[in-house]
Amino acid sequence: MFRLSQYMHELVAPTPAGPRRNLPGPVVIWNLIRRCNLTCKHCYSISADTHFPGELDTQAVFAVMDELKRCRVPVLILSGGEPLLRDDIFDISHRSKNMGFYTALSSNGTLITQDNIDRIAAVDYDYVGVSLDGIEDTHDRFRRKAGAFKESLAGIRLCRDLGLKVGVRFTMTQDNAADLPALLKLVEDEGIDRFYFSHLNYAGRGNKNRKDDAQHKLTRWAMDLLFETCLRDVEQGRMREFTTGNNDADGVYFHQWIARRFPEHADHLRAKLVQWGGNASGVNVANIDNLGNVHPDTMWWHHTLGNVKERPFGEIWSDLSDPLMAGLKAQPRTVKGRCGACAHFDICGGNTRVRAQQLTGDAWQEDPACYLDDDEIGLAPDYAGAPRLTVTPYPRRRA
Repeated sequence: MFRLSQYMHELVAPTPAGPRRNLPGPVVIWNLIRRCNLTCKHCYSISADTHFPGELDTQAVFAVMDELKRCRVPVLILSGGEPLLRDDIFDISHRSKNMGFYTALSSNGTLITQDNIDRIAAVDYDYVGVSLDGIEDTHDRFRRKAGAFKESLAGIRLCRDLGLKVGVRFTMTQDNAADLPALLKLVEDEGIDRFYFSHLNYAGRGNKNRKDDAQHKLTRWAMDLLFETCLRDVEQGRMREFTTGNNDADGVYFHQWIARRFPEHADHLRAKLVQWGGNASGVNVANIDNLGNVHPDTMWWHHTLGNVKERPFGEIWSDLSDPLMAGLKAQPRTVKGRCGACAHFDICGGNTRVRAQQLTGDAWQEDPACYLDDDEIGLAPDYAGAPRLTVTPYPRRRA
């Protein structure tokens, strides 16, 4: 994840740059349940409104939480499916808080209502993230449910009004990009604390819909809009957070934007971005799915490292016999193509490996979603101009 606001604040309150430091344990995104009341187009877990057998019961979840604490995991993001469909979600949440985890709830927002908002507030989640795919018509189309937008926005407002830190998550494709300006305006008007911009990743239904991945010029437009919005916040003394995810080339593009707008800060910002180091799948980010399978992150559900019912999480996470984990944990990673020849590899770390794997079968190929051109990433003359991996859109049917 690229914490845009953190680096934008370096313009007004610079901090010393240092070496990259990994977390003591990974942030764990835990899909506690696969069931969901929605069937969203880009769902990586391919959830549905049905029971999925084999999920961990309450005591099994508690036992894994004890192991995660032993492994010095700092953050638990409780996700799904829709986590509010678990009868024990508040028991799990209270225990997570009592154990000292930074505890976040990842919801579609439609089930945050007057009936349960007091229980949600009583947990005192450190963060509640709600996904919006655009303004009303677009969101309802993506979520495949009329009225979903109004329900999700009502849930956001309930959290906000009770003082919970709440944020909007937005995954951009060609079909909802036009809603981004209005969605940013909505976040401002509603006094929402955080905006998370996710690039489409090729996993689950997101993989099936990769033909809708936003093209590079559209991505650049979106990032420019985010940068300007975040800069205006910093200049006005606001403390909202803007973050991006699933495309670590954002850090490189941000540095080049800084070099154009604030060249006097370019060297310092580059040092801070190198300290960040880009993609952290398999290192600082982990995923446990509803069945207890462990993955390098949420986009790797097709690659299982082990199961917490059979082996402790710590053993699974430190086991380098799996070639993917060995490659992800290597410092630096060995990648191919444009990513391997990029002059800014030290910033993005080779970007998201799952797109290369889904497109070519080789996790170490170049990331086809890098939206910078050859000159911008400083390719050597003997490599510049080489063919790039691309995603060819399928012909679209007219409605």
